[in-house]
This record gives sequence, structure tokens and C-alpha cells, in this order.
Amino acid sequence: MNYIRGTWQPALSGATRPLHNPATGELLCELPFGAAADYHLAVDAAAEAFESWKHTTPYERAAVLKKAADLLRARLPDIARDMVLESGKPYQEAYAETTVAANLFEWFAEEGKRSYGRTIPSSRANKRMSVIWQPMGVVGAITAWNFPTYNPGRCWPAILAAGCTLVARSSEYTPLSAMHLIAALHEAGAPPGVVNYVHGDAVQGGQVLLDRPEVRKISFTGSTRVGRLLMDGASRTHTRLALEMGGNAPVIVCPDVDPENAAQEAVRGKFRNAGQVCIAPQRFFIHADIYTPFVEAAIREIRQLRVGNGLDPDTQVGPLIHETHRRQVSAWVARARAEGAFVRCGGKPIDGPGSFFEPCLIECTPEHTFLQEEVFGPVMTTTPWTIREEALHLANQTPYGLAAYVRTSALQDAIYFSEGLEAGIVGVNEWLPHATEAPFGGWKASGIGQESGPEGLLEYMEKKLISIGSLS
Repeated sequence: MNYIRGTWQPALSGATRPLHNPATGELLCELPFGAAADYHLAVDAAAEAFESWKHTTPYERAAVLKKAADLLRARLPDIARDMVLESGKPYQEAYAETTVAANLFEWFAEEGKRSYGRTIPSSRANKRMSVIWQPMGVVGAITAWNFPTYNPGRCWPAILAAGCTLVARSSEYTPLSAMHLIAALHEAGAPPGVVNYVHGDAVQGGQVLLDRPEVRKISFTGSTRVGRLLMDGASRTHTRLALEMGGNAPVIVCPDVDPENAAQEAVRGKFRNAGQVCIAPQRFFIHADIYTPFVEAAIREIRQLRVGNGLDPDTQVGPLIHETHRRQVSAWVARARAEGAFVRCGGKPIDGPGSFFEPCLIECTPEHTFLQEEVFGPVMTTTPWTIREEALHLANQTPYGLAAYVRTSALQDAIYFSEGLEAGIVGVNEWLPHATEAPFGGWKASGIGQESGPEGLLEYMEKKLISIGSLS
């Protein structure tokens, strides 16, 4: 259902769209599917509600977000189960993801109270200057299917805590998770029009959000291709953007680590959510001294991964989100084979129902051009290196710059690589380099702006200088 002006409602056209389980192919339900008219209605509601919501105090806004966080925690099992059904990811991953989403709602509830300004000492005795932060206006939020509660959790509560109103669109492949978040905000007392949600056509929705002058900013999580389209459109309408797009994360493994242990941890980090993670480690550059034992240990670990339905407690890797995406991953692996890379294990679609794909390891050389592209699937590539400068050059040889990783016990190497990698996020000896209280964002083609942390709140506020002169 769509949620506009405080009520759940069908699409204005009466259109619906089927929702399928990627693990079984079965039909889960038919849901209303909106078009441009629905998005216009949502923007109208958000623009009207902004006139009062912007005048609420951060404490009033925090009360709504804190209650929504409590409601999400109380419903974790139901939300996680629906997420597994529509996304395919293992249940424990879905449960943990929604726990983090609830934490984000609570954190921004508190961070909204700290949108401080500052007083600037003037060089003139008869002048006073101060800087304040004010809510931006209506914000459109478009989020992806790979983390259907965490992705909205990074931007929705920040938008609301800042005093802005929201027009949200989640992926058509994972609407149930987003609807749970909307239901929690509704029951927490979000006033009508402050929160609006359209399950509808992506192209029409993006165009409406770009065209309507009331929409001051669009927050987008998704592919680099769509992000570029939004940037092209925003250049015509002066709509501001926050973009979290693709990644092609390098991993530099230094010779001082235990290759067996490093490989085991690397496999767990790589194949989380079947590799459908923007910050997933993808291109592993391993020092030549430990390259062979690392690769052999990784292959053993990959072959032991249990692929299956996310509701099975033994499942470690679920299906890809849909058959089209499975074909795209298959084509990426086929291109690697065509360029002469060595597919050591996996790399093929799994027969039977569902869009399952064999976890895969491919040995590569720096000359392979497919390494420049994001695979967004359960595929791990390995390449040896011998000189630090060479490893850093190979790691940075990509248009993306979201996340990067370093595995070492040497402080000098940790500093050299972490400061030299061209990425907005660097994990040293860890595979989850993000936190509710820390900024999340990329360099280069991976994005614009930051989510989470104090920076995530200020993305949706305008800075204003107030200068008072002619004082006696």
C-alpha cells in the first residue's frame, strides 16, 4: 500500500504489482503500484506538512523517532521474516539489519537535539554574527533492495530529525520491509503528511521528485547508472543530491598475517548477503609470500558455505535478488573466463527454483579489465602483489571509492595503506567498517554526501549566517 497524508491507500490508478520470493519463485502477494500522480500527491502532502513540522522542536521530533525505534525492536521477528521472504537473505542477517535500523532511528532522535550553530567573534565592535542550521524542506528518499531496512534507516530518521518532511520510495523488490518502517512511524505519532511512502514506478517517481520545486533534495541509494541520471536531471532543476552508489572495494592483504585465518574471515566478509553489499570486499590483493596458502584456504572455506533458503537456520548464503540479476552476475563471470582468468570454484547458477548462484573465487592478473566493474554478487577475485606501491596503485585503479580494506599487523603498513587508499571508508583488520555514529559515504563514482553520524543529519539542513550591524 501507499502511505500518504497519514493514511494507507491504493494506487490512484488501481494498478498492482506482484511480489515474489527469490528463494522459491513463489508469489508472495500483489501490492498497489503507483505512478506519477501518486508521487505528486505525496509531494503535496509533504509540502503542506513541512510548514508546521519545521516549527516543532527537536525534542518533539525525537519523541516520534524514539517510539518508532521501540516499535521496530518489538517487531523484529516479524520484520526479519518478511525481509527474508522478499529479499532471500538469511534470517539472522535480516534480524541484525533491522536491529541496526532501529538503532539509527534512536540515534538520530538524539542527534537532532545537537544541531548546534555557533557565534562568530567580529572584527567590528558594532557587529554580531551567528550561524544557525535550519531544515531544508521536502526531501525525497529512494532506497535500494539489498538492505531494505538499513538503507532507509540511514536517511529517513535523519531527514525527520532535521525537521524536513519525507517522500520515500523503496525498491519494488523489497516493499514489505519499508512498509514496516512506515507503520512504526505512523503508530509513533508522525503527523499526517510528514512521512509519505509510494510503492511505485521508479522512473516516474524520480522524475516527479526532480521536477517539483518543493523537493529541495533527493537522497538516493542504488546503482551508479541511476545516480548519474539523477545528477543529469538535478542539473536542470537545481535539486540537491545525496548519492550512495556502487562500490568495488579492494582488500590489501600484507605478508605479516596468518593466511589461513585471514582467508576464513575474508570469506565471511565477502559473502555476506550473497555479496550484494555496496561495501563488500571484492578485489583481494594478496602479498605473493602468502598468496597460495591464502587462496587455498579461501577455496576450502567457500566450498563449505551453505547456500539455501534464508528461513533455514543453517543457511549462510541466500539467493540473488531476482533472475535478471543472476544473469548479470553470470555474464560477469563469463567475461572473466573469456579474458583468461582462472575460476577456481563455483561461478555457475544453481539448478532448481530460486535465483541461487554458486559462491565463486577467480584468480586474476592486473591486466583483466573486468576487475574495474562492480560484480555485486558472490564472487571473490584474487591477485598477487610484491611491492607496496604496486598494491596501492592496483587498489585505486577503479572509478569507485566507497570502501577499502587492509589486513596487517604492522602499524606502518596500516597507516600507509589506509591513508593512501582512495575511498570514503577504510576498514583495517575488520570487515564491517561502519557504525551508527560514524559517517558513511564514498569518493569518486561512489557517491556524494554522507549518511549516519552527525554529518548525516546536516545533509538535510541549511546553514544560515545571521549578521547584525550598526550596533551602538
